[in-house]
Amino acid sequence: MKLSENGVIMNHKKISRIMNKYRLITKIRRRNPYKMIMKKSQEHRTFENKLNRAFMVFAPFKVFSTDITYIPLNYRFAYLSVVKDLASGEVVAWKLAMHMEMSLVLDTVEAMKNNPDIATASLKDAMIHSDQGVHYTNPQYIEKVKGLNMIQSMSRRGNCIDNAPIESFFGHLKDDVDYKQCKTFDELHSLIINYMQYYNNERRQWDLKKMTPVGYRNHLLATV
Repeated sequence: MKLSENGVIMNHKKISRIMNKYRLITKIRRRNPYKMIMKKSQEHRTFENKLNRAFMVFAPFKVFSTDITYIPLNYRFAYLSVVKDLASGEVVAWKLAMHMEMSLVLDTVEAMKNNPDIATASLKDAMIHSDQGVHYTNPQYIEKVKGLNMIQSMSRRGNCIDNAPIESFFGHLKDDVDYKQCKTFDELHSLIINYMQYYNNERRQWDLKKMTPVGYRNHLLATV
């Protein structure tokens, strides 16, 4: 552009060759990495560990635990997002996808909101606990939770025990489900649907007075 001002017309490729030949290097204004870090830290927020491992809860729909796990599928991975009620152990929402996009967790929260057993009003001031993963610190997720008037809580960094109930569920799921037999996403999805139905309505647990999660949830609601 500067050459053209003086009447010199030259192809940009020729200019590049001349610059390379004589090692002429222009100064490029690079992005300030510290400014980028500050911008990211302002967009993504972490929250206090309000749950603080108080896993013994006796009121359904008041404290939830959520996380994402991966499931091997035909040399790739599928990703399962789950929300679990700590009082009853019931899985109140879940979403399976082939990609870890924001829609994975946003759709899971939406499924919890639309769960016919949960009155939207009962979610007000309820707590939802997660780790500090990028999905849960994302402004979209924060706004989604805030829109339900729920309270966010997060595990301390690198401390998976702070979210032990959901980790325990994922362990049981991978022990119980023969996911290795699945060749397609649809096969795995059907398997997960059947397991969630079984886990909530048929799988009795000693810690739930030998009841199923749904049975124990109804028991707790009847005693309130």
